[in-house]
Amino acid sequence: MGTTQAVKLWFLLGLVVTLFCTVESATKARKPNFVLLMVDDLGMGDVGCFGNDTIHTPNMDSIARQGAKLSHHVVPAPLCTPSRVAFITGRHPIRSGMLGYGRFRMIPFLASTAGLPANETTFAEELKQVGYKTALIGKWHMGLHCGNSKDYCHHPKEQGFDLFYGLPLTNLRDCGADTSRSVVTAWCPLLYDHLTSTAAVLILSILLLYKLKFVTFRGAIFLTGMAVFVLLSPIIVTKGVRVINCLLMKNYDVVEQPVVLDNLTLRFTKEAVQFIEENQNEPFVLFLPYAKVHTALFTSEKFKGVSRHGRYGDNVEETDWSVGEILSTLERLGLKDDTFVLLTSDNGAHLEEYGSDGQREGGYNGIYKGGKAQLWEGGLRVPTMAMYPGVIPAGVEVSETTSMMDIFPTMLNLAGVAMPTDRVIDGQDMMPLILKQHTVSAHEFMFHYCGAYLQAVRYRPRQGKSTYKIFFATPNWTPGTEGCFHEFVCQCWEPHVTYHDPPLVYDVTSDPSERSPLSQQDPRYTAIVETVKEAVGEHIATLEDVPTQYAYRKLWWFPWLQPCCNFPFCYCKEDENITEYL
Repeated sequence: MGTTQAVKLWFLLGLVVTLFCTVESATKARKPNFVLLMVDDLGMGDVGCFGNDTIHTPNMDSIARQGAKLSHHVVPAPLCTPSRVAFITGRHPIRSGMLGYGRFRMIPFLASTAGLPANETTFAEELKQVGYKTALIGKWHMGLHCGNSKDYCHHPKEQGFDLFYGLPLTNLRDCGADTSRSVVTAWCPLLYDHLTSTAAVLILSILLLYKLKFVTFRGAIFLTGMAVFVLLSPIIVTKGVRVINCLLMKNYDVVEQPVVLDNLTLRFTKEAVQFIEENQNEPFVLFLPYAKVHTALFTSEKFKGVSRHGRYGDNVEETDWSVGEILSTLERLGLKDDTFVLLTSDNGAHLEEYGSDGQREGGYNGIYKGGKAQLWEGGLRVPTMAMYPGVIPAGVEVSETTSMMDIFPTMLNLAGVAMPTDRVIDGQDMMPLILKQHTVSAHEFMFHYCGAYLQAVRYRPRQGKSTYKIFFATPNWTPGTEGCFHEFVCQCWEPHVTYHDPPLVYDVTSDPSERSPLSQQDPRYTAIVETVKEAVGEHIATLEDVPTQYAYRKLWWFPWLQPCCNFPFCYCKEDENITEYL
């Protein structure tokens, strides 16, 4: 072979090697996909990898086995709406006015004006700007309209999601087959008694005014009519909750009203798999917040009676099946190594949930005290696991504190997107902890709200191994229980809480069940309390004065905002038979 030919051959060989390396490098440099799975009201004790050996959750467990189990992952506020706000914005919900001072700490009606303000930034908006396809398939519960039925100012598509298929509000008791159960009467058990008493007082007062000739006969009739209308409107709304709140949307269109729950998880799963398949060649964000295991409980036929834990266990196991379908789709399409997968719950299990037949319909929080809507660990600490093959080693456990607000910065950093600089981001990137680059939580302080009341603080000193939790108030339970069965969920103000001055202090590292508060004579006590009180003052100083989204004038049902398919009947059914999907 001549010299010239040899040079050409080596040149071609070098070119091939260079191209191969370039292609391989480009493949590895691909931005990660994100699959975020959120189960509603799933407790720490409901999942196998967190200690449950009677409900089968092999697919959830596989995420922890192939990646990391976050055993001290907490929410800033233990209810549906505020927890989701923290998740998608990386910020305390108090910063956007998404916490309330009254009985309602979530959005009760779809046709209200409350919702996530348009000036908030979600991870979907940030990632969409750098080429991600984004989808939210499942429960939204962060508002719909602002002023008219066409503005959709709080809608997921206005918050960065290209595709929305799911429940714009939430799953409620009223959405299920048991028509004797309503979330309205659960939150206000004496509603009808109060209305009856009020009606009697009003009618007697009108009769007295008429007898005393303060009003004419026509005036008395008019006042009686007005009184009847005011008193009947709550009853009409209560009886109509299934129609006005329980509906399914695809983007801006109502496709089913009222929603049929039985096969809803199948439909969510099918839509999610289809989204992954259609976007497999470009980076994507799939946020799948399930309607399960919130009541009303529902299962497709295949999963009825499969669990030793009744309807609730059946619901958990069907959810786990859906998780498996998502994971197997990623593997089938060769996307597993390019995808960050996270599974979590929006708050702890709901202890006060029982069916009309007496069967327990809420979950189990394991060793942790209290439950949903409470600031005890059973309400705040949620089962969470994450995997990202090739990046997160298999079998990692993180016992340091992480937060629901950490998802936002973690996603942006993994995608190489700069953090917003025009607002406070409360979350921290979790990856240094997961990868064992750091051994102490990035959160020195974590502030926990019951409604808009700051009632507990988590404190992780920079030295030592203990994390402390300080309570300024705790809920008043139904005697003999760890819940507020007389209220459906625990409330946040007197007389529903007991204030503590001096505050209670727990070492939740050595006492995660919060059974033994530190003595005030403990040498650590005074320093902890003084440090936390100073941190509270600094935190409050960062809060801007923003309008609350939980004012009653925003939360009420406004007929002109009501989504309705096939007006005036407000009834339609999605033409979708997917029983064969199983």
